[in-house]
Parts: sequence; C-alpha cells; structure tokens
Amino acid sequence: MKNIKYLKPLSPLQKGDDNMGVLENKGAIEYSKGLEGVIAALSSISAIDGEQGKLIYRGIPIEMLAKHSTYEETAYFLLYGELPTKSALDEFVAEMKELRYLPKRVEECILELPPNPHPMDILKVAVAHAGLYDPDQLESCREGVMRKVIRIIAEIPTIIAYYHRARTKQEIVPPNPNLGHAANFLYMLHGKEPDPEEARIFDIAMILHAEHGLNASTFAAMVTASTLSDINSAIVSAIGTLKGPLHGGANERVLKMLDEIGTPDRVEEYVKNALMEKRRIMGFGHRVYKTYDPRARILKQYAEKLSDKYGDRKWISIGEKIEEMMIRELGKKGIFPNVDFYSGIVYSFLGIPRDLFTPVFAMARSVGWAAHVCEYTQNNRIFRPRGYYTGPDYVEYIPIEQRR
Repeated sequence: MKNIKYLKPLSPLQKGDDNMGVLENKGAIEYSKGLEGVIAALSSISAIDGEQGKLIYRGIPIEMLAKHSTYEETAYFLLYGELPTKSALDEFVAEMKELRYLPKRVEECILELPPNPHPMDILKVAVAHAGLYDPDQLESCREGVMRKVIRIIAEIPTIIAYYHRARTKQEIVPPNPNLGHAANFLYMLHGKEPDPEEARIFDIAMILHAEHGLNASTFAAMVTASTLSDINSAIVSAIGTLKGPLHGGANERVLKMLDEIGTPDRVEEYVKNALMEKRRIMGFGHRVYKTYDPRARILKQYAEKLSDKYGDRKWISIGEKIEEMMIRELGKKGIFPNVDFYSGIVYSFLGIPRDLFTPVFAMARSVGWAAHVCEYTQNNRIFRPRGYYTGPDYVEYIPIEQRR
C-alpha cells in the first residue's frame, strides 16, 4: 500500500491506556501519513479509477450523467440510490424549490455580516445558523433526516447569492420558483434570468462536482456525523475543511496563474521556470488520478465553447498551451489536468466572482457530503484512529521555582 510505513515496536515502558496516546507492544505497526491508502468505509456511492481516468456515480459514468442528467436528478440518485421516476423527480424538484427560501432571521444575519471575510466563513456561519430554525432539527427518522438534507442543499445557493448581493450593495434577489437549481443560482447572483445554454453548462459543472469519494471534506463530514451530531454540524465541518487551500480554491489560483502568464507566447518560459524552481503548476496532478481527470475533459469542452461565444480565447489559449507542455514534460509521471484547471474559466465566463468559486464547489458537493453521511450512519461506528507515541519514556516533573 502506498506510503505505508512500518514503525518499530514500542518499549515495555510505553505500554498504557489508549486515551494516553500510547500503544501496547504488539510488533511492527503500520502507519500511513494522512491516512493515504487506508480504507475507512465501504460505500456504494461513487468509484474512481485513477489509472484509467474513470469516475462513476452508483455505477453510471460521469460522462453519461453530464450528457443526460440534471443536478436535481443526480442529487436524487446519489441520495436515494436509484434513478427517480418522472413523478418522483417532479416531487423532489418541487421540494428543493420550496426549501430554497431562508428563514427571515438567517437572511437578516447574512445581510448584517461584514463584507470582508472569506465567503466560505460566511457559508459556515449561515449553514450553522439555519440549523437553529430547521423545523425538522429534532427528527431522527429517515424521512425527517432526508428533508433536513434537502433543505441544506437547497439553501446553500441562496446563502451564497444573498451574501454576494449584500456585500456589493445590490438589491437581494429572492429565488425564482420557475427555474432549476443551477439556473436559479445564476439568477439570484446576477438579478436576471441566465442564458439557457449557460444555465445548462453550469448545471453540468455542478453534476461534475457533486461527488468524489472520501476526499478530505467528505471524510470530515463523516467523522462529525459518526458522533451522532446533527447534519448541519457535519456540513459545517465539511465546509471548513474545503476552505483549506490544499482542498478547495485551486481553480481560483489557476486563473491567477493564467493572468500572470498573460499571453500564450509566455507559457513555455513560465512553465520551464516553474518546473526548474519546483513550483506547482495549478490545476495539474491529483492524489487519485494518474491520467486525465474525466471531469476536466468535459469542462474543457465548455471552456472552449464559452470562449468562442464571447470571442475571448485568451484564457483557453494559454490553458491549452500549458496542458500541451505539461503532458509532454510530466505526463509520464502521471501529471495531467484535474477538474480545477478548466472550471475556473467556465465560472468566469458565467460571471461568478473568483472568491465564490470554492463556495460554488461546496454548493455542488453538499449532496455528496450528505449522501456519505446518510450511508455511513446507517451502520455507524464512531471514527477513532490511534496516534503512535514517539515521545520519551519518562520525564521528571520539576517544580516551577527550580526551573531555569
């Protein structure tokens, strides 16, 4: 197993209680930094083949869902484990539309928050606050829990759009019951109904970001839920984890890199210097994929389409040149474009501000977080890994007046 290390047995003096962070002397102990390669749960929600560049949601390839499905249908599929009938989907969509509206006190809270914090911090606060007013907060039956889940998924786009409108001193735009999940977000964000083609592109981007196995934020949600805490707390844990620059926000940094390069003719010099100085090229490489990320292939098509539509091929031209050079230089090492490389270009053409890219990621991934929480807690066991004590066997306590 990759990155598994075998540590020497502990000395007899280090035997002790589990809660004291020491382990009994039972021979060599396996240790995997960051739990890499460790199987922590069994799941039927999604599977990733990093060698072949394949991603499936409950057995259906992501390419098929992007071509034929909608975010709402995909969300139903991930949550309930089966494709909905037309009547079931209609009911699910109607429920999501009904639950888009925020409690008045939550709306007031968002409007009163300072305009400068990172939007992910605002999202954490608002999701936690919304949980206080959830009429189903005490429900533990499957139907009640699922309604809480759907409410969170429906409310997150409203939270993000309301906050952006408030911080930019624009009039708040309430949800439009005639629009789908993706189109409604663009409507609330911009104050006008989106172009249908662009709404569909955003819908596809949401599908592609909806689920991706036991990544850090999903695992964080599962750890919180495994204590039998509430679903809002689990989602807040996931949001806080996604905020970290090693997990979310890479697409924002991709655009910053493209801006820094400026023109296609400067790509070769930039990439060569970055590789020589061992600086990371944003949007390339993945902990799981060792070939082209299938989500990146799809998003690249729409980045090209939007570039042509707006007559602005600056970003896509630079991006394609970087891709060509990186695959030539590092493709043999399994370094290829990941989902972040082209998603930022797509979001920019859709008018989404860069600092909202990670909240939009959370908006899409909320269903994956919730699906894993629901699945894991059906056969729950609290997560409790053990640390390996590497400190001294014994240290004498010195009274404070004798310390130097």
